[in-house]
Amino acid sequence: MGHGGGGQLSAELVRHLFAPAFGGELLAELGDSATFTLGGARLAFSTDSYVVRPLFFPGGSIGDLAVNGTVNDLAMMGARPAYLSCGFILEEGIELATVGRVAEALGAAARAADVVVATGDTKVVESGHGDGIFINTAGVGLIPDGIDIRPRRAAPGDVVIVNGPIGEHGVAVMSVREGLEFGVEIESDTVSLASLVQAMLAVCPDLHVLRDPTRGGLATSLNEIASAAGVGVTLQEQALPVPEAVANACAFLGLDPLYVANEGKLVAFVPPGRADAVLAAMRAHPQGGGAVVIGSCTAEHPGMVVARTGLGGTRVVDVPLGEQLPRIC
Repeated sequence: MGHGGGGQLSAELVRHLFAPAFGGELLAELGDSATFTLGGARLAFSTDSYVVRPLFFPGGSIGDLAVNGTVNDLAMMGARPAYLSCGFILEEGIELATVGRVAEALGAAARAADVVVATGDTKVVESGHGDGIFINTAGVGLIPDGIDIRPRRAAPGDVVIVNGPIGEHGVAVMSVREGLEFGVEIESDTVSLASLVQAMLAVCPDLHVLRDPTRGGLATSLNEIASAAGVGVTLQEQALPVPEAVANACAFLGLDPLYVANEGKLVAFVPPGRADAVLAAMRAHPQGGGAVVIGSCTAEHPGMVVARTGLGGTRVVDVPLGEQLPRIC
């Protein structure tokens, strides 16, 4: 299970087993999407599988995730998402009414994200060999001319921005799965970020890096970027936007919000001269109203993420070995 958690074990599985077996320069980039030119058009292409349990949770469902997760992976490369494929793997015995609810949620999310579900597939496995519903979606999007967003472009001096509170999705799923109550309902943040990215690009076409911190949370995404670009990242711990309810839930569960999954958040590495304009554009958008600067990119401690604490000290923010929360996306 740890190999599927987005931490060190996941990275080792990809780098030492899958990447050598598949080969190719496109795969070696290990971005949220592959980018390539086809017929004169520059495209982004991504695929993802969704195995979340339970199927429905506060703020969303596996159907929402299946659209928003893939749409956001395309958007993190600066692409305008256009078409999705959708594969359903159904466990024998699941009620058709449940399948219908998931399909309706998926279709509604696709319409909200302005993408078309263009093709798909359905398989059924024997009872006991699935978990109700698994979904795979793949997507393609068009990258406008002049846009070059990838982890290796992070540079010393870049300002690190997130678009709002972190940790909501993972805690929302866990609360329902384990029947926990925290005095206030915590909802998943699952949403398409494609229009937010376009608003950011409108004021800064030279965004360096975008990443949506899903499995492994914000800490893992920042470490992946730091490693890819050979730079350091310094966070201001007091600036991290952790909602009180999420902080309380994480304290109760023994979790660190930096490692909890999100489904409607992005982290951006922005050239310093454009940070104010990008931040203003984000705050003017419905999905960026809570945008804040959380740190900066530095030439010091390359490949590492450190957080400055409120007491003036620093701590290393490492990549988790496996997973804190299983089956959250």
